[in-house]
Amino acid sequence: MTAQHEVDEGRIRQQIDKIVEGIRAKDLKALERLYAEDVVSFDVEPPLQHVGIAAKMKNWTNVFTFFEEVDYEVRDLTITVGGDVAFGHCFGRLSGTLKNGTATSGMWVRATFCFRKAGDDWLIAHDQVSVPLDMASGKGVVDLHP
Repeated sequence: MTAQHEVDEGRIRQQIDKIVEGIRAKDLKALERLYAEDVVSFDVEPPLQHVGIAAKMKNWTNVFTFFEEVDYEVRDLTITVGGDVAFGHCFGRLSGTLKNGTATSGMWVRATFCFRKAGDDWLIAHDQVSVPLDMASGKGVVDLHP
């Protein structure tokens, strides 16, 4: 790995940390700064794809309307850096206290992030969140742990 790739990987890891901080603070403006304007998101919530920063922020707004307090945890983050693109994958878990006062430990999901370099910043150009599928029932499996 070159010295520049090490610097870039560090910056990308900082971006992931900022996602966690933004979620915990329920700070849409902080989250918005992390995404490319033309981001394409394959999130767990319908439809199949969410295109553009406004659609991505609507997803986060929906999350924040359900939670009074929200937490996010990232495990096993792996990043691969190229010249002006990079990708990473990890496990993530959204948890917290719902608006009705119910505490939830959430569920673990698989997350993939694709980054595009813009100046010195690395912005998320694509993300995907998923859960494994039980083929027999056709339902998502949400009780797995890393």
